Amino acid sequence: MSDVDSSGPSYVLDIAGRVQESGRNVRVGFIGCGSHATRSILPSLQYAPVELIAVCDLVEEKARRNCRQFGAERWYTDYRKMLDEEELDAVYIVTNYDEEGRPRYPALSIECMQSGRHVWIEKPPASSVAEIEEMRRVSRETGKHVLVGFKKMFFPAVVKVKEIIESEEFGTAQSICLRYPQGLPAHADRRDMRKMLGVLDHIVHPGSILVHLMGKIDRIYFERANHGDAVMLLHFASGAVGTLHMPAAQSPSSPLECVEVVGRGRNVVVENMVRLTYYRDAHRGPGGHFIGPDQGAPIIWEPEFSLSQIYNKALFLQGYVQEVSLLAECVIENRPPPKAGLDDALEILKLYEALREPCGAAVAIA
Repeated sequence: MSDVDSSGPSYVLDIAGRVQESGRNVRVGFIGCGSHATRSILPSLQYAPVELIAVCDLVEEKARRNCRQFGAERWYTDYRKMLDEEELDAVYIVTNYDEEGRPRYPALSIECMQSGRHVWIEKPPASSVAEIEEMRRVSRETGKHVLVGFKKMFFPAVVKVKEIIESEEFGTAQSICLRYPQGLPAHADRRDMRKMLGVLDHIVHPGSILVHLMGKIDRIYFERANHGDAVMLLHFASGAVGTLHMPAAQSPSSPLECVEVVGRGRNVVVENMVRLTYYRDAHRGPGGHFIGPDQGAPIIWEPEFSLSQIYNKALFLQGYVQEVSLLAECVIENRPPPKAGLDDALEILKLYEALREPCGAAVAIA
């Protein structure tokens, strides 16, 4: 298999929608042509420096459709045949769960790495820490990288929060409060992978935000209400603390999530994952007036939806374009992913495994 082809230019759309020459092609194959891949992941590749060579699905009709719709050169119903016959630098994989409720990504990604390809996989990457450890071993052995679709790490609002809390003016992050609606089964059901499938599928979203913003979690304590709502107390290796509120019983019309990080006299809040407010160190106005000096006033960002622009498309606001592009950039630059790699996946799966323990006791996360 050849290295990344730089003999001819490839063209992508930049953030302003202009056609740009990327200079290099990352030849990619795609496994899985279901609804999520067709709706969100394959459309995002048009903005990445990739050349879609082949698509594969067990259902021939789906493979044919996506080959035609997204401009691939060939389609397959056997991914091993695709790996054997095509010159690919990387493989993108979007599949479902097996009969036991386990993601199919560990075996598929290992096989792709051993065939000499880098890999992008959708979340959740695995069902256990042990599977992630094996993927890490193969990655080290083959020198091939795996990037996981932890889209929350790529949300523009979350990226901005990361920038703010790492600034000198913000000071060390002291605490985080995150709200995400996810039910937790009763303890008797938490050893059944099928009954825990919803938790595995969704805990990666708040988990990826927690790990990305605050670093390694070393201890948790959680309680569960009778109907499935849960609250978790978190302690981070940095010394910071946090809460994860999982209100499964909330109204379906309510915004799904909210995150707040507190520093030294400052805090930053993201509501509905698009409206960001940065509360800076400031004093109230004279005589208790609620309006203070402009230099300390809160800063608010939110997208506008009046114009038809790339920056307000859901593919960008929800991080899909950024996450699929990052793997291609890492292949071109021959470097491991700076985030959403297997190290982050390991920490998030540790959090998932901790949630399978009984409520009411502190759980150390090794």
